[in-house]
Amino acid sequence: RLTLFHSHTQITYPITMAALATAARTAVFARAAPVNAQRAAFAAARVQAKSVRRATLSTRSVTTASYGKKEEGSFPSTEYRIFFTEGEKTISPWHDVPLYNDDGTLNAIIEIPKESQAKMEVATDEKSTPIKQDMKKGKLRDYPYNINWNYGMFPLTWEDPAHKNDEVEGMFGDNDPVDIVEIGSKTHAMGSVIKVKALGVLAMIDDGELDWKVIAIDASDEKAAACNDVADVEKEFPGTIDAIRTWFRDYKIPDGKPANKYGLNDECMNKEYTMKVIAETHEFYNALMSGKRENTEELSLE
Repeated sequence: RLTLFHSHTQITYPITMAALATAARTAVFARAAPVNAQRAAFAAARVQAKSVRRATLSTRSVTTASYGKKEEGSFPSTEYRIFFTEGEKTISPWHDVPLYNDDGTLNAIIEIPKESQAKMEVATDEKSTPIKQDMKKGKLRDYPYNINWNYGMFPLTWEDPAHKNDEVEGMFGDNDPVDIVEIGSKTHAMGSVIKVKALGVLAMIDDGELDWKVIAIDASDEKAAACNDVADVEKEFPGTIDAIRTWFRDYKIPDGKPANKYGLNDECMNKEYTMKVIAETHEFYNALMSGKRENTEELSLE
């Protein structure tokens, strides 16, 4: 089965163009220098451009991107997978969908539609990182009750389990992409790629690991224009932040586990802080993909 959906993005290559411009200026001012020096300047620029294209997909220039999804197996089952496609090519939702858009929005992958229970996730240890249902002790995993918002992840981000966050009780990352809780009115299908506005973030601590929860809204939602920071969430969606905080704190209790907790004094941080978290985890991701950070967790990087 093939279902098409769309994400309209416009992303540029600012660093690459800057590098080429620098090379051009170098060539102009080096007219009196040997030809080899001019060639070296342009060669350096080409090397930088190639490195940027490989490590920073978030700055790729795309006018419109059309993604498809291909389902394999029956749902729910251990074999069920949602693979992502772009044209005829199978792509990774983690590695091949840009993070940033030129209009200030971000792209998000919806793993779990609102008002559903199946705990779906991007399989970061499988080739092409399809969406699958999480398993525990050989059984498909469900939440004990419906999740009340669309839930998913940001591409090109990674919470590094080797990075100690001194602001959040010295916690280390949970080895996953950054999670998103989308609070808009629409129910987005599993595997949707949507443009969102990031508004706030909660520093959840789950089993001794830092598990950021970014609160965002679909950029096409009727209330999106009125939501630009965390304070706007309470105005437009009264009680939602507290409901999200409580839901993720308590959802493991029915299974006999202790409640999760939060760092940063339980506060939902503002947009500025949120964007710094996203930028930092994007850098962790880039380090992983470039080889600067060894892939000791044996994640799928393709």
